[in-house]
Amino acid sequence: MDKNTFIMLYKALVRPHLEYANCVWSPYKKGDVEIIEKVQKRATKLVISLKKLAYKDRLIHLDLPTLKYRRLRGDMIEVFKIIKHKYDHKVAPDLICSTNNITRGNDYRLSINRSHYDLRKFSFTNRIVNIWNSLPNAVVDVDTVDLFKSRLDKFWMRQDVKYDQTVNLAGTGDRSEYANEECIGMI
Repeated sequence: MDKNTFIMLYKALVRPHLEYANCVWSPYKKGDVEIIEKVQKRATKLVISLKKLAYKDRLIHLDLPTLKYRRLRGDMIEVFKIIKHKYDHKVAPDLICSTNNITRGNDYRLSINRSHYDLRKFSFTNRIVNIWNSLPNAVVDVDTVDLFKSRLDKFWMRQDVKYDQTVNLAGTGDRSEYANEECIGMI
């Protein structure tokens, strides 16, 4: 199978099943993440010319991000839609905006809900807060979903998590040097 055929078939037939409702069921245990990623890992070996390469190199050649990255990106898109009232407010989850006037982050900062149990700790409304708050205004202060997606992709362009599911997203929770460089280049 050649590269273009694989990408077309994989994106149309396999990835939708792996990503269906991922904002609701997003795995947080390392073993669960690896099991889901194993499907994509095995599928990328179908491209004969890339079969002997490492998984990360196969993803780079195919320009396919990890499923972990796709889940993070999908979560941020859903948060954007909720905050910008693209969904009916009666059915959207309540995201509590922070009232702190902190100089870092964006104007749509969210408050962290404290929880003791994993069930609540890793739910959508809790797991997205640090990542959302780490995004700059240049990314989140837009009107359309498509513009948000393109700015988010540009901001996260060089993140290691894009092609390596074992690392975490850099710059979340605090403003890293990397994030400031990207923000300056975007404005």
